[in-house]
Amino acid sequence: MTQSTTATKGRALKLPWHICIFHNTFLQPQRRSEADRSLLSRLGLLQSRFCWSLQDGVDVDRLACRLQEQLEGPAERDGVEQHHRGLLAYVRYLQDRPEEAVLLLNQSEERTRERFGEESERRLIVTYGDLAWLSYHTGDYTLCEAYCGRVEDILLKNPTGSPSVLLPEVYAEKAWTFLKVSVHYYPRAIECYRKAVELQPDNSEWNSGYAVALYRNERRNLPAPLSEEDSPAVRQLRRALELSPNNGSLLALLALRLWALQQHQEAEELVQQALELGPDGTVVTRYIIMFFCQQDDMNRSIELLKRALHNNKESAFIHQQLAFFYKDKKVALFKKTYYNEEMQYWRRLMIEHLEEAVRLRPSFLMARAELAMMYAEEQQRSRAKELFQETLMMSSERDKYIRQFVHLRFAQFHHYHTREEATAIQYYTKGLQATVTTMEGKKCAEKLRQMAERRLARRRHDGEALALLDLVCRTEAEGEGEGEGEGGAAGRPERESHDAPRRTTHSAALLTHDP
Repeated sequence: MTQSTTATKGRALKLPWHICIFHNTFLQPQRRSEADRSLLSRLGLLQSRFCWSLQDGVDVDRLACRLQEQLEGPAERDGVEQHHRGLLAYVRYLQDRPEEAVLLLNQSEERTRERFGEESERRLIVTYGDLAWLSYHTGDYTLCEAYCGRVEDILLKNPTGSPSVLLPEVYAEKAWTFLKVSVHYYPRAIECYRKAVELQPDNSEWNSGYAVALYRNERRNLPAPLSEEDSPAVRQLRRALELSPNNGSLLALLALRLWALQQHQEAEELVQQALELGPDGTVVTRYIIMFFCQQDDMNRSIELLKRALHNNKESAFIHQQLAFFYKDKKVALFKKTYYNEEMQYWRRLMIEHLEEAVRLRPSFLMARAELAMMYAEEQQRSRAKELFQETLMMSSERDKYIRQFVHLRFAQFHHYHTREEATAIQYYTKGLQATVTTMEGKKCAEKLRQMAERRLARRRHDGEALALLDLVCRTEAEGEGEGEGEGGAAGRPERESHDAPRRTTHSAALLTHDP
């Protein structure tokens, strides 16, 4: 990060950014006041994440965790890494980590130039705007003016004809950002993509983004369209495929919408086409598995994941997904018979893939928690407890949804394997208090209620049991006003809730958060 300097005995002494702010803002107020007004006027004309009110109603820590994990994930996101880094930079600024924010924005610029070469300038308008605002907030006014100048030069070379009209690259960057931040911003994402497409009707990138935004919005809003004619998402997906006929993600998304509209034959044909193209990327694989889940076809999902794993052995996501489909196999058998060798076979396959997922990504806390549960089922309780303790410590710095999942699994470990009821109640309670609107929160509430009712059946005036019931009832009442939104483990990238072998569980996990 660029820092201000002062001379001392012929050497340059670098000052920390917060000292620079104090020096520039308070020690030179008269000198800066007029310049500040002029600079703020220039900043106000920039397109920047600092001006888009992105923090309204958003869990910043959760968003940071999601973006960071996506950057650490597989490399199938070619073409959007620069967007991830730009948005994460703004989030780091909100978290009071400006040095990291500058680094991420510089990396975003570098990735953009690597990908687009001489055509990069128009795509860097938002990045330079972010750097200008960040420089202003950290007290580096000279650098702020330099970035303002860069944006102004680009706009001078690329006039839109009206101050109210943005370049399509800027509309697209805004749209991608809104789509990534929260479901509540989907309408704004749709509007920005629409404007980009109006300016460049045959641009495949803008049309694809517009189609994805419409798809996600349509999938989340009720009532659902009853026919293709009533579905803007289907119309735009078809248009995007005219421009990008070999886009596996678009083929799979159109298949999902058509299946929901009872157009099963065409949906099957589209999935087959996507499979023939080679769904080697995690995103395409995820969409196709979603399609198979809607048909309750676990075996085809497993075969697709095996195929994807063959081409991407270093994907923690694919190892994790295979493990959880194997868990479904195991649980289905458990419903028929208490125990047999086939159940052990599926559990050991789970362990193999979860261990690999954790090796590839040590921070994959949900895989770690599930692996600890499998160790417990294998009667390796000390190993399970050690892994749980490590995972609990790591989860303390993660968002509440990850902590909730880990707390639920740790509670289940003590509930069913160590029979330490007090510890189980403690961690079910922690999970419940995070939020009751998620699948994990509801599971915590259910278990606490069952435990309290069993104790009351034995002793009607058990004070602790009555207090537990009261806590569950109050928390559920408070949660009725909350929307689940993207919350819960199923709403997180590359995660899943796995308490039952339901296809709907896999479906929610794979697509509640879209890549």
